[in-house]
Amino acid sequence: MKNIDNKVSNLLEIINELREKCPWDRKQTLDSLKRLTIEETFELIEAIEKKDFENIKEELGDLFLHIVFYSKISSENKYFDFYDVVDFLIKKLVDRHPHVYEDVKEISEEQVKINWEKIKLKNNKKGLLSGVPKSMPPISKAFRVQDKASSVGFDWEKVDEVFEKIKEEIDELNTALNNKNKNQIEEEFGDILFSLINYSRHLKIDPDFCLNNSTNKFIDRFNSFEEMVKNENKNISDLSLNEMNMYWERVKKLTFRN
Repeated sequence: MKNIDNKVSNLLEIINELREKCPWDRKQTLDSLKRLTIEETFELIEAIEKKDFENIKEELGDLFLHIVFYSKISSENKYFDFYDVVDFLIKKLVDRHPHVYEDVKEISEEQVKINWEKIKLKNNKKGLLSGVPKSMPPISKAFRVQDKASSVGFDWEKVDEVFEKIKEEIDELNTALNNKNKNQIEEEFGDILFSLINYSRHLKIDPDFCLNNSTNKFIDRFNSFEEMVKNENKNISDLSLNEMNMYWERVKKLTFRN
């Protein structure tokens, strides 16, 4: 533990020195770092998906650097420092796990999630969904909102009911299309997406992962499609839609992911 404390102290000293002597580090603010933090988070996710553990280690360090940097900037403004962040986190973890630190007992993973949200709601007068960031990516935001609502019992009981809701929303979109009402079309299309994300949650699959996987599959196939057309000394822009479909079917047969 002493060795860890020394390393943390060393890191904090380096941040202090960089903040004082490096023009780039000295210039940074809480706002200027936001976009970089998002970028680092995506880089970490990509490393995790690739199971590149050396890169995961590096990206975790980059994210940790941001945490320390935010804390340093905040301490300069007398808001809080790094140790306040750690203290707050420790208190939260203990408070949110009474089954471990108070009334010790075995409970299910699902019950842990439900208890976590109940404790948050008890301490939050703004409402259950107030903690979901407005700037969160839409798919993740929808999934999180649905998951939090489910923690207090506001949810479909059967997965078949969610599928029926999707069909209902598609019918409503068709009605909007027939009415040629753009605002209504956008609303109903959004409801379909929201219902599909809810369906993925009930199927216990990650909608972000599924969409990303399908997008990457399309990219791979389209790259092969372009290469195939090029090898036959043709230009994609000169092909008819039927010809494009013929090439596409050939590509699908050559790939493992159909």
